[in-house]
Amino acid sequence: MDKASLNPARSIYYGLFSKLLVFTPREDRFDGLNEALDVLIDHPLSGRAGVALRSLQDFIGEHGYAGLVREYDAVFHDPVSPTVRTTASYYLEGFESGMKTVEVRGFLAKTRIRRNEAEYKEPEDSIGFLMTFMHELIELIMAGGDSYISLHQCLFDDIINPFIDVFADKLLDHPKADAYRQVATVLKEFMTFERLYFEVPAPRPGYVITPKGEQNFVADEEARRRAANRAAKAAESLTQSCEIDVSTFEDEAGLEQIE
Repeated sequence: MDKASLNPARSIYYGLFSKLLVFTPREDRFDGLNEALDVLIDHPLSGRAGVALRSLQDFIGEHGYAGLVREYDAVFHDPVSPTVRTTASYYLEGFESGMKTVEVRGFLAKTRIRRNEAEYKEPEDSIGFLMTFMHELIELIMAGGDSYISLHQCLFDDIINPFIDVFADKLLDHPKADAYRQVATVLKEFMTFERLYFEVPAPRPGYVITPKGEQNFVADEEARRRAANRAAKAAESLTQSCEIDVSTFEDEAGLEQIE
């Protein structure tokens, strides 16, 4: 497999998911989305992905970006109905801001990239931030940053791969998802491709935790404290295998450059 030749298309896919899954009030939130869809529709990963991409573009044509915003809020942030959770910690540990959040921060510490807290309120292990981070890493690799190759492998292996299928399935099953059902379909097809690219299997059945109730992970501060302590001890050794050179990142949704 000539991995370098596949990186431009991979960057477009991750950029697409970043635009669709990052929550931000920025007015330019969806700039370039239709152009990315045009490219991907012409070269779909599969017939199923092609149909979903065209359906997503048709939805935008009918409802506009405002329709996407309304559906995003209904699926991810509706206070009176079930919503789809977005973090690796939630799916893999049963509560928010756990070990996976700390692990992603450990990866970020090897770069000049940080979460832009003024515009991006969700944690570093949320799906939108992860998609944006991967997009940026691929862009750096294509610009000659070979030292980022191991980091983007670790980010996929350790954070994204273990929970992404369950997240996508939750999105597929959400009763208010229309456009985002198409997003989930494309995401699942793309993740199948990414496992081939990284040469890793899908997680074993039962790997993902199903929280028993909202109160169990919100109220259990002791569980959070213990997870954070374990994560702090593990993060340094984990990121040592993903050493990269310090570089700069373009300013993107949810990301900011530090000096």
